[in-house]
Amino acid sequence: MKFTEEQRKSINQYILLKIDEKCDGLSKYVSDAFKISTSTVHNYLKKLIEDGVIVKDGKDKYSLKTEKSFFSVSNSAAKKPTEESVFRNTLMPKIADLPSNVKAIWEYSFTEMVNNAIEHSESDNIWILIEKNALNTSVYIMDDGIGVFRKIQEHFDYDSLDDAVIELSKGKLTTDSSCHSGEGIFFTSRIMDDFYVYSNHKMYTFNKFQEEAIDSIKKEYVFSTCVYMSLSNISKKDINDVFDEYTDVDKGFIRTLIPIKNIFEGDPISRSQAKRVCSRLEQFSEVELDFDGVSFVGQGFAHQIFFVFANAHPEIKLIPINMNDNVRKMYVHVTAVNK
Repeated sequence: MKFTEEQRKSINQYILLKIDEKCDGLSKYVSDAFKISTSTVHNYLKKLIEDGVIVKDGKDKYSLKTEKSFFSVSNSAAKKPTEESVFRNTLMPKIADLPSNVKAIWEYSFTEMVNNAIEHSESDNIWILIEKNALNTSVYIMDDGIGVFRKIQEHFDYDSLDDAVIELSKGKLTTDSSCHSGEGIFFTSRIMDDFYVYSNHKMYTFNKFQEEAIDSIKKEYVFSTCVYMSLSNISKKDINDVFDEYTDVDKGFIRTLIPIKNIFEGDPISRSQAKRVCSRLEQFSEVELDFDGVSFVGQGFAHQIFFVFANAHPEIKLIPINMNDNVRKMYVHVTAVNK
């Protein structure tokens, strides 16, 4: 059976995806999916091995061949690098063959995160690890400075590191407002397929499924901050779509989203917890409050946000989403007074 070039690309792509998923019985999966013999599948696998795309690990066991590149960048006070020069000398050659939309995403995200390390880390060195295979490109940016969450906590005098992580996740937070907008991490986390910031035993994550989390990490690392980014080499994402979702042509960055379940260990009850959520929201015109995974909210919590804060800031549109019946009942209860 002869296949067109497009069909052959589809078969190869399917094979690579199944290998990436660590699928058992790979040959049969591909054979069944495309109605071809297992010997034909083996020919495709053999060609991918010859081209250096995959490696054979055992009987019908394969893995994607990953190219790894490591760079050390001096960040001394005497001669600081620019994020553009670091991009040109490290990542840019590695992504030269990727589609233009993917390259644009990487240039924005990489330079934003490297700039953070250069300007804010107080580290004399920055380390960059790039991993690329046939499907994805991943980048780690590491430093041994003060730690991003610790610096934010100390600069704004927050009570805890958790407060620093939460405020950073909202966007528009920077320790140097004269030179920075505080938007880089917010937009980068949303344009990447997978994103995390590890620092000071805390981790903030966001992925392509819009899953956001804040976790505590006990393991010791040799670096104080690590930013991880990963993106499909054939992503259809357009960086402008992400900016359009959260910005306005005239007013700039006006929208943010807050996943309530990631801020508190249990269901939120008190007014003080609500005040924590509302911190700095006056910088936005629209705020989505995501109650996914929250089973119940206290009357004080709901009243503080949807009555007290809402009345004090009528110009801000508060949009609760993913409310279950219990949360919705409390929301209706505290907002009924406004009607």
